[in-house]
Amino acid sequence: MTFRRIRSPRFTIALAAALLSIVGFAQAGPPLICHTFEIGQAKSLPWISHSWNLSGGETYDTRNLVRDTLEILSSDTPVLVRMETLRRATLYARKDPIAAKELLARLHSRATAAESSGHPDALAWFDVGYLAETYKQWLGQNLPHMTDGMRMDPNPAAGVDGYALVKKALALRGPTLHGDDSQMEFAAALITLSGPQDEHRQHTLKAIAGAKSNPLLAQNLATHFMGQQSQTVSELLAQKAASN
Repeated sequence: MTFRRIRSPRFTIALAAALLSIVGFAQAGPPLICHTFEIGQAKSLPWISHSWNLSGGETYDTRNLVRDTLEILSSDTPVLVRMETLRRATLYARKDPIAAKELLARLHSRATAAESSGHPDALAWFDVGYLAETYKQWLGQNLPHMTDGMRMDPNPAAGVDGYALVKKALALRGPTLHGDDSQMEFAAALITLSGPQDEHRQHTLKAIAGAKSNPLLAQNLATHFMGQQSQTVSELLAQKAASN
């Protein structure tokens, strides 16, 4: 079975109902940090670790972090690639508080500049909002079981409502695409995993609906969400496909 074969609206509704009935179906750990996003062969920041975290053997120069991240986050970069790039940037940023602060400031400046010019940029607002929420799950957090005693510098995103900026991006993105941006809805679903629950439900429904025609998004849903007794979305897909 492949994700491409899943086409029926009845399947989508059934899968959504199954997923939304699951309590606590996310994988353990900070959801924006602890699980890599599958991006295929797309370019992102250099990465040599075979797990979610830095391996300790990285030679990446974080003095290039801001420049490299901004280059990757171009106007034609898919949202899933943006999510993985900002995840990697956040992991590197914990080692370089100056770069961490500058990256957030540059992304915010890019978004506000577009807004001031009369051409608000949904992806620019998404980047600054998503980075802020990712920072909150990693920078300034005391996570000795995951960070091996790494330094805890102040979080430059403290006080920034990243979710509000992601919602703004979604509102701007819809008219451009003439519909929902399902990858961005997936990002919002992860951000709202701990609430608000009504909004989390709506984001999840829209992400699932988009996954029907987006195999890479379906793959990420399968790896980032799980059901009772470790039942994954992949297994739910197989069960629902067999019954339709």
